[in-house]
Parts: sequence; C-alpha cells; structure tokens
Amino acid sequence: MIVVGAGFAGLSAANALVSAGREVLVLEARGRVGGRVASGVFADGVRFDTGGQFICDEMPEVMALVRRLGFSVLDTPMEGAFQIQPALASGEAGHGFAESGRIRARANRINPHDPSIAGLTVEAWLALQTDAPGAKAGYQAMVEGLWCRSISEIPLWYVIDNDRRTTSNGSELQYSVDGTMHAVAEALAASLGSRVRLGMPVTRIVRGNGFVTILADNGEAFRARQVIVAVPPVMASRIIHEPALPSDLAGALAVWKSGTVIKAFVEYERPFWRDDGKSGMVMWRDVLGLFACDVSNHRASALVVFAGGPLAVHWSGKGEDFIRSEMLRRLATALGSAAVTPTDFRMRNWIDDTWSGGGYSDVITDLCAYDAETIIRAGAPPVHFASSELSSSFPAYVEGAIVAGREAAARVLSNGPTD
Repeated sequence: MIVVGAGFAGLSAANALVSAGREVLVLEARGRVGGRVASGVFADGVRFDTGGQFICDEMPEVMALVRRLGFSVLDTPMEGAFQIQPALASGEAGHGFAESGRIRARANRINPHDPSIAGLTVEAWLALQTDAPGAKAGYQAMVEGLWCRSISEIPLWYVIDNDRRTTSNGSELQYSVDGTMHAVAEALAASLGSRVRLGMPVTRIVRGNGFVTILADNGEAFRARQVIVAVPPVMASRIIHEPALPSDLAGALAVWKSGTVIKAFVEYERPFWRDDGKSGMVMWRDVLGLFACDVSNHRASALVVFAGGPLAVHWSGKGEDFIRSEMLRRLATALGSAAVTPTDFRMRNWIDDTWSGGGYSDVITDLCAYDAETIIRAGAPPVHFASSELSSSFPAYVEGAIVAGREAAARVLSNGPTD
C-alpha cells in the first residue's frame, strides 16, 4: 500500500493501515512531514507553528492523538478586551464578531441545496441582506479570513456546508500544542519509521494488471495494489494518471482553488497589551481578512497575525518589508506603541508554497459543483483520495485531516488487498 503525502491526512491513513497489519510506504514531496502544518524557530530557540496550529476540546481525534503521543496543550489567552480597528466612533455600532456572527448563523440555517441560493456566491447573497454595512464587512472579513479566498468566488452553499461540518460550540482557538503541532506530525511520522520517505514528489500514477505504479520525479518507481493520494485537491489534480481518471473525477478535482494566507509570529519581552486590559485579539475593518491573536505561554510572549484571502495576495506583492512594517504599525495602533519593537518577527507566506498552493485549505469555486467532494471520496479504486477538505467533520483543520485519512484507510481496507 502506498500513501502519497505525509501531512496529517496521509500520516493518519498510514497509521490506521499499519495498525490493521498492512504494509505501507509513504512518499512525501517535501523534505519534511506535516504538509500544511509547519514550524519555525525564534532567535531565542522557541519553536512556533507557521501553519495549522489551533485545536479545541470538540476536536476528539486530534486531542486524543496529541495526548497519545505525549504532548500537552496550552490555553490560548482570551482575557481582556477585544479590539476592532479602526476603533468604533462614539455611538457607532453594527460592526463586530457579534453582528457578523448573526449573519453567519442566518446563512447556516439555509439548506445548502436550497434552490433559492443556487448560483449565488457569498458576495451576491450578502448584497441581498439588510444588515448594517459594518456587520456585512465583518462577515466578509470572517469568510475571507477563514476560507482565504474572495467572497466573489466562493459559493454560498459551500460555506454553509463547511460550517455545518465544523461542529464546535466554543472557540476553535482554545489550545495550541506545547512544543508545536508540527512536532506532533513529526512524532506520528516517527512512529511509522522507515515507511516514510521524504523528497519524493510523485508525478505519475499508472494503473494496470492489478497493480498501481507510482513514479517519482527522480525516476524511482513503486508498485502496490492500492494507493491513497493524501494531498490537497489542487495538488492532486496535477498528478498525471494513466489511464486518465474518469471524467467526473477529473472534473471534481478541477473545481478547487488554493486559499491564500500569510501568517506572522511576533515575539515580545512580555505581553504588554495586558497592562491596558487588552486581550491581544484584534480584527481590522479597513482591511478585510486581517486578524491578530495572543498566543503567549510559558515559553514566549507572542502574537500571531493572519492576513487571508485577497489581502494576502495584495500584500504579498508588496514584499516582506512592507508586510512586516504594516503589521507592526497596525498592532501599535491597536495595542500600544511597544508593538513596533518586537524581539523577533517571523513570517510564513504560504502563497508561493510549492506543495500547498497558497493556504491552509483548498476551496471549491464552481457554483454548481455540489457533488465534487462525494466524487473525490469515492475515488477510482485502486486509487483513493484523502485530504482535510474531504473530511466529514472539521474540514480544513488538523482534526479534519486526521478524520479524512482514517476514512480513506477504511475505504481501502474494504476494497481488497493492499500490499
């Protein structure tokens, strides 16, 4: 059995297959495991997550995995005032998480297959709503920050369907992993030992004579009865298949675009924003898709800043120096002048990531592609697919990647010989 991709979906699929007594080989294009979970190191040696990071109690699979591998979790600091920037003027209302959350809840009460929203993007539906402009802007910021694409591209039904599978009733920012989420991926990969091979980009998959032959870009070939392609849909669509995949499957893989996100970690000597009773959580309303959150713990005092969707694309074109100075300037306005003098500033621009395509998740942008996920989950046995986007719960989260990997492993085990 071969698994293509050593993100959490691929590693979880491989782990489930090994536990079932199957022989497995995992081929990873990068020189590291983790996929869209990655890490960096501050100058003082403190490690931090540059990719997927946050988990919560309502994510049972990732919480269980973290504990099984011997990691502990750190509470995300939430005490203090939430900042909206620019600050609301006296008497101004209608712009904030509460107002935008009500729009989100209203959208989620709609059946994704309701004919009345057929053909509507999030932008088109939002234009029909009678909420205050500030509330609409807050909802737009929320959608573009989470899905990392413009609301002019995203089908409303897709956002609703995704939200319905994100079953958290609390904060999805509840915890980070002490030691990084990326270290969890490394520990899971270590449990698979020599079954994981890095630096092996798969370019071609050939089916025939009861076997699947996997060809890497270095010319090496591997053969197995079945394969799980555990990479994002956009990346999966770039692998050549012989014979060609069924037209409906190829079409389902073609309806996705990668999200776009920039994530920065800003370290300080201490969490100075708390002196004024501020939480470190900030949402900007003059640039949509920009958020900040306090991630300080016993290892470091730090803020994480996200720029998602069109904002990330726009800022990326201006270069790293601009992004750094703009983020620090905005943090200083929201939290105090000390924000402009961090002890360290590290940034991960995912837009140019070769193997992830630009963000934490791919997004369906075809207004009519209701069945795309179902078609990809069904695959073309002996070729199967797994990625967080396809998960039955928490799509686009680490939890979703684990669930999707295990679901794919279950399909493989029910489909016949794997070795």
